[in-house]
Amino acid sequence: MSVNNMYHRTFFKLTTLTATVVPASYGVAATNDKQVDRPNIVVIVADDLLSSELSCYGGQNIETPNIDRIATEGVRFTQNYASTAMSAPVRASMYTGLYPMRHGTYQNHKLSFDGTKTVNEYMKEEGYRVGRTGKDHPVTPSVYKFEEIPGFTRNCVAAKAPYHVNGIREFITRNDDPFLLYVCSIHPHVPWTWGNPDEFDPDKLILPNICVDTPQMRKVFTRYLAEIRALDNEVGSVLQVLAESDKLDNTIVLFLGEQGPQLPGGKWTNWYPGVHSALLARYPDKIAAGRVSHAIVQYEDLLPTFIDIAGGEPRPELDGISFKKALFGESEHARDYAYGIHNNFPEGNPYPIRSIRNERYALIWNLTPEVPYHEKHYMKEPLSGVWSIWKTAANKDLGAKRLVNRFVHRPEFEFYDLKKDPWEMNNLAKKAKYRPRIQEMKDLLEAWMQQQGDRGAEVDIPFQVIDYATISKQPHKN
Repeated sequence: MSVNNMYHRTFFKLTTLTATVVPASYGVAATNDKQVDRPNIVVIVADDLLSSELSCYGGQNIETPNIDRIATEGVRFTQNYASTAMSAPVRASMYTGLYPMRHGTYQNHKLSFDGTKTVNEYMKEEGYRVGRTGKDHPVTPSVYKFEEIPGFTRNCVAAKAPYHVNGIREFITRNDDPFLLYVCSIHPHVPWTWGNPDEFDPDKLILPNICVDTPQMRKVFTRYLAEIRALDNEVGSVLQVLAESDKLDNTIVLFLGEQGPQLPGGKWTNWYPGVHSALLARYPDKIAAGRVSHAIVQYEDLLPTFIDIAGGEPRPELDGISFKKALFGESEHARDYAYGIHNNFPEGNPYPIRSIRNERYALIWNLTPEVPYHEKHYMKEPLSGVWSIWKTAANKDLGAKRLVNRFVHRPEFEFYDLKKDPWEMNNLAKKAKYRPRIQEMKDLLEAWMQQQGDRGAEVDIPFQVIDYATISKQPHKN
C-alpha cells in the first residue's frame, strides 16, 4: 500500500467542467477558461443523534418525513464517520478539514490552535458567503470567524429551544453571491426537555442494541425521540424557507447526524453508535433521487468537497479528501479507511482511544485498558439519569450487567466484523484467524498517528478548561 493510500492524503487534479447555462442565482466562476456552476450549500447539523433512529436509516420508533425527504430526493450515505464522538472536536474537523490533533481541539472544549484556517477563509476565497446559525461549538473567536445568523438556539444544554428562520431568509436572499450556511440544531442533545414525549408509547419502542431495557429506560427514550421530532421540524422549516426564497433546487442541502447519543456506548466512544453519522444530500441537478452510497466518508472530507464543488484547487494542507464524485454518483469510493481518536479529559479521567475502520472491519485500541473508564456526564453529573437506571438493572439482569461492565472495563484491543456484528458487541480480537488483519490495521493506525503527531496517551492530560458559557457570548469579528 502506498504512503498516499496509507494517509489518505490523495490529491486530485481538478476536472475541467464544460460550460453550462445556469440560473442567475447560481454563482459562476472561471476555471481554466471554462465556467463551473457554484451552487449554494446548506449544511444542517444535528447534535448527538443516533442516526439509526431516523426512518430513512431503518428506524422504527419515529417517522422523520422532513429528514427523509432529503434522502428520498437525494443520496443517503451509509458509512459517514466522525473522527471523534464529541461536539467540539468533530465540528472543528468539519470547519477546518483537519483531524483533531492538527486543529488543536483534540479534547472536548479545548481551544483550537491560533492561526488555524477554516471554512470561513477557504470558501471566501472561492467567492462564497459563509454563515452559521445555532450551536456555536467550537468556540475559539480568533479562529472561527462566522457571520452568526440569528434564529436558532446556541446553547446546547438549553431546556427550551424556540427558533425562527427570519435570519436564514435574510442571509440567503441578501444578494446573488453563492452562500454556505450551517444550520446547527441543539437536538437531540441532553437534557431532553424539548418536544412532546407523549407522542411515543414506551411499551412499543424498539430500543437500540446498546440500551438496557427497563420501563424507566423506555420512558427516558421517549424524551430522546421527542427531541428528534423537534429536529425534524427544524429541517422542514429550513427546506420551506429555501423553497419560498426560490433557492431550494439550486442549493446542495446536506443533513448530518454529528456523533451518537449521550448513552453509554454512544457519544464519547469509538464504537459504531458513537462515531457513525447520518449523511444525506439533495441537489436535483447532480444527485439522482433515492440513491444510496456506501462510500466511506469522514467529517474532515466536507471542506475539501465544498472547495471542489466551488471549482477550487485541491488543498494539500488539508487532511480530508473531496468526495464530490461519490456525492454526485460518479464513483462508489471515497477513502479506504476512517480513523478515530478519543481523549477523555475533561469529560472524565484520561482514557485515550484510537480506531480505524473500513467497510468490513473495525479495530479499536484502548491505550490505557488497565484504568476503569469514567465519564462524568453519565456517572457524576447526570443530566438524563440513564446511568443510575443501568446500574440498578445490572443488579438483577445479566444482560444489563454485561453492558455496564463492557462500558467501564475494556480490553486493549477490540476487533469487530461489521457485516456480522454492526453494533460491535462481539469482540474478535483474540481469534487467531483475524491476527493478520488486526496487525495490518494496527500498522496503518500507528502510521496515521505518527503522521498526525499523535503521541497517544501522552496527549490525554489535563488542560485549562475554558469557560464556554462566557466565551460563547463574546462577539465574533466578521
